Amino acid sequence: MKIERARELTAAFKRQRVLVVGDLMLDKYIHGSVERISPEAPVPVVRVVRERTVPGGAANVAGNICGLGGRAMLAGIVGCDPEGGALIGLLKENGIGTRGVARLRGFRTTVKTRVIADRQQVVRVDWDSNAGFPDRAVGRFCATLAALVDACSGVVIEDYSKGVVRQEVVDAVLDAAKRKGIPVGLDPKDNEDLNLGGITLATPNYKEAHVCAGLPVRSPPPGDPLKDPSLRRAAEILMEKWAPRLLIVTLGPQGMYLASRDRAPRVIPTRAREVYDVSGAGDTVIATCVLALAAGAGFDEAAVLGNNAAGVVVGKLGTATCSPEELLRSVEQNER
Repeated sequence: MKIERARELTAAFKRQRVLVVGDLMLDKYIHGSVERISPEAPVPVVRVVRERTVPGGAANVAGNICGLGGRAMLAGIVGCDPEGGALIGLLKENGIGTRGVARLRGFRTTVKTRVIADRQQVVRVDWDSNAGFPDRAVGRFCATLAALVDACSGVVIEDYSKGVVRQEVVDAVLDAAKRKGIPVGLDPKDNEDLNLGGITLATPNYKEAHVCAGLPVRSPPPGDPLKDPSLRRAAEILMEKWAPRLLIVTLGPQGMYLASRDRAPRVIPTRAREVYDVSGAGDTVIATCVLALAAGAGFDEAAVLGNNAAGVVVGKLGTATCSPEELLRSVEQNER
């Protein structure tokens, strides 16, 4: 991509508003150092230096959109607990719209706590709700979605398999987006039973592509992804099943595998220069791609920008975002 075109698209980001629908989380980080092993068990003793809390899950996608200069709105559920209140407070501080965030009694806000020592993650502790998305609340949620989509120029469906992304929700989003004529991006997890026909873009990773295609899960083999018959088959199944305009299978250090209706599969090599933490890299890809499509990018242009943005965030510790300046710097460096 020429840097002039990248500048044109990133300048248009600020005129876009993207709705992110999906599972909301609160990400907590405990940073410290390790100098000894515990006498109680063969585990490191982490001496805490600082703690921080940031929006996670679908909320991290919204944060990435704002970080790139766009505007974001969220739709999801949190509990009537202190963690839910803290998450909503953080969202508002970051300028993310919360009209679509419902607080439900009996639902526990998902919290992921990561303990990090000397830039290495030692352990992650997850708190999840045992209660799903109650049927009585789904109808109201879907009615709200229709109004929110109408105020946006793009939508991301962000599935972490916590219960928000269900068929009624998907149908409400796709119907409203079709009427508005705006792109819908999907970042799937492992829900292969959903009818997702009509999405514009999907960005599964290698494992998710196989699960959603109903194929045995396997690790990416070394070498050229274009010579991987299992990956090709998974992409063919998903192109037929979901009928997206573009399918991007993210491959970590091997880059991205792109499949579309009118072109042969192709691979974009990774743009990461240093890799400290891959947490949230998939969130960055879908956020950048949908924001770019809303701004008028072509599908390959959106993929190139998403690839560069992901290369930026994996060089940072924890779930992170990419600024327009960092994105343009990456594009310019890779153009050379």
